[in-house]
Amino acid sequence: MRDILAEIVAKKRDIVAAAKRSVPLDELKSTLSCGTFRMAEHFRWQGWGLIAECKLQSPAKGRLTSSHSVMELADIYTAAGAAVLSVHTDPHFLGSNEDFAALRARVDMPLLRKDFIIDPYQVYEARALGADAVLLIVRILTPDQLKQLLYLTWSLGMDALVEVHDRAELEIAQATPAEFIGINNRNLVTFETSIQTTLDLLPYADMSRTIISESGIFSREDAVLVHEAGCEGVLVGEGLVRAADIGAFARELSEVGIKEQ
Repeated sequence: MRDILAEIVAKKRDIVAAAKRSVPLDELKSTLSCGTFRMAEHFRWQGWGLIAECKLQSPAKGRLTSSHSVMELADIYTAAGAAVLSVHTDPHFLGSNEDFAALRARVDMPLLRKDFIIDPYQVYEARALGADAVLLIVRILTPDQLKQLLYLTWSLGMDALVEVHDRAELEIAQATPAEFIGINNRNLVTFETSIQTTLDLLPYADMSRTIISESGIFSREDAVLVHEAGCEGVLVGEGLVRAADIGAFARELSEVGIKEQ
């Protein structure tokens, strides 16, 4: 069976090496200013949020939308009340650093850099691009690497969404002081999705943290289900860009926590 995640990570090592040659770490650090934990601020005050993903392509399903650009999706999500915009910078998803930087210049709301972070350089790079948060995937990191990257992220004023897929990964994540834990409903080998993953793991989750259900949300009912089970937000990409009315669906998801309180 094709292991898509392994392929992406192998390529990522080459991408990071090239980035280091292009812009050495010391030079990158000299451009940085500290963030203000903007994603955490939203969830602390609002208690629910949609992390809306400007997702153009999936390595498993190919092109998801040809009718909207990253900028257009961001505009729709912002108008619909999304809490955070998730923006890919990995080429497997047609993401780029250039799109991220352009979006940062365009909008004043929390941005999550969606990528496969395996090296501290990428965390510094994320902040240089204007990111307010990064994704840290437990499956591609050792426990020591996870802690190192988590503390580095915080030292730069950014939030970290620590992503897990099974109970063993959840335990690793909860052995750190991570504030945000994302339960990925997507199988990271086959890239198939099921929100049952979230429902199965929530009984083992530390609910004093902010739990986000990621992927596999294709209806308001899906979002309500995970919200009622204890999640404080959802991260949605494919479900949004393939919706008949992207703006209407984004608003429905943004308002789930408000309507169900």
